[in-house]
Amino acid sequence: MTDEDTTPAEEKAPSKRRQNRIAAMQFLYSMEMNPPNDMKTAVRLFFENQDKPREYYAFGEELVWGCVNNLAEVDQVIQNHALNWSFSRIAKVDLAILRLAIHELLHRRDIPPIVTINEAIDLSKDFSGPEARRFVNGILDKLKGELQRPLRTAAE
Repeated sequence: MTDEDTTPAEEKAPSKRRQNRIAAMQFLYSMEMNPPNDMKTAVRLFFENQDKPREYYAFGEELVWGCVNNLAEVDQVIQNHALNWSFSRIAKVDLAILRLAIHELLHRRDIPPIVTINEAIDLSKDFSGPEARRFVNGILDKLKGELQRPLRTAAE
């Protein structure tokens, strides 16, 4: 296929993993804005109502459950690294992006840390304000320095 054979939409279509991260970030954002009474039902309904079948979003659903199950730990990491920022002042979309990325950095050894950080920065560019990229990158860069594993390759 040549460049002439692709349409602009095909060139810009996000990868399946990116679409899954976007969906996971959106769920985490909605969870923060309106905490569900029944998390299991909320997650199921959210992923059933996406553009593609629920099975397509299996990776995103794994990320959501990982964040939810490790929320206290992830939030503590954010608080430890967000110097001069009170937790309540962090924009909710930035919080969702950070939660997603920090969960990946701490618990998804199959994903290279550099990939996780780049994905988080891209999400902040697409879904948050102009300063979010630097804020998200700053926190994740500090955490990256503490990781005891290769940065450019999966650990497992």
